[in-house]
Amino acid sequence: MIDELRDLGYELNDYSLSDSDFRDLDFDGYSTEDSGMILDVPYVPSDEKIVHSLLDLAEVTNEDTLYDLGCGDGRILVAAALERNAHGVGIDIDPMRINEAIEYAGHTGVEHLVHFAEADLMEVDISAATVVTLYLLDIVNIKLRPRLLDELQPGTRVVSHAFNMGDWKPDQQQRCGSINLYKWIIPAKVAGNWEWQTSKGETYRVELKQKYQEVTGKAWLNGEVAQLKSALLSGDLLELIVQTESARPVSFLMRCELKQLVAAEGNLQATPALKVPKR
Repeated sequence: MIDELRDLGYELNDYSLSDSDFRDLDFDGYSTEDSGMILDVPYVPSDEKIVHSLLDLAEVTNEDTLYDLGCGDGRILVAAALERNAHGVGIDIDPMRINEAIEYAGHTGVEHLVHFAEADLMEVDISAATVVTLYLLDIVNIKLRPRLLDELQPGTRVVSHAFNMGDWKPDQQQRCGSINLYKWIIPAKVAGNWEWQTSKGETYRVELKQKYQEVTGKAWLNGEVAQLKSALLSGDLLELIVQTESARPVSFLMRCELKQLVAAEGNLQATPALKVPKR
């Protein structure tokens, strides 16, 4: 995954939505015909090609628990269950859509793999998800963004049909016809001051700043200023490359576990990196 970060081939600043059909939708005051509810997002089902592309982009497997927030008629979860044997939870505020989803799951024989609930996606517990699918408006995505970052486990994949997350750049972006699809990987929280020892008896210290998955900072080796040449974060994996003027760059691949950074490969890192007070 760290290697993929080095080789991203998409244009990070391309957040355009080029399908003009979406521009014709009336998003103001949308309501269901049979009730007085005002819904945040009008119901526009994803076509089959988009559904499969989203599941591929999220790399859904039978080990995943997929949460579809604003699930509509449940077609994404049913496809994931049928084709990938994945468990799923669908959330929608519209009871008519939930009833349709339950009937669809029963008709296709996957009701044992999926569960649908009428609930507010801003309030429902999403912490069990390993994948989250979205087809919401960008303003709803942005409102939902803090919950995704705070409540999902690092490494959880979030994919969105057509709409982005504002200044949270996607880890991957692709086109399906004229539609943009976005993927984010929930990053571990690594900001702060970390210190660890190597098998050579050296002491490394870094001061990291973080904005979503983007990490910058400073480094020290045995108390002397060094250069933090690179800091790449993907999910719970963090790669740091540190160099001094008189030595070759040294790379550390760490995994964030229980408020410490443990070695993910190699034996150079002798102790977990622990948070220390700023000096």
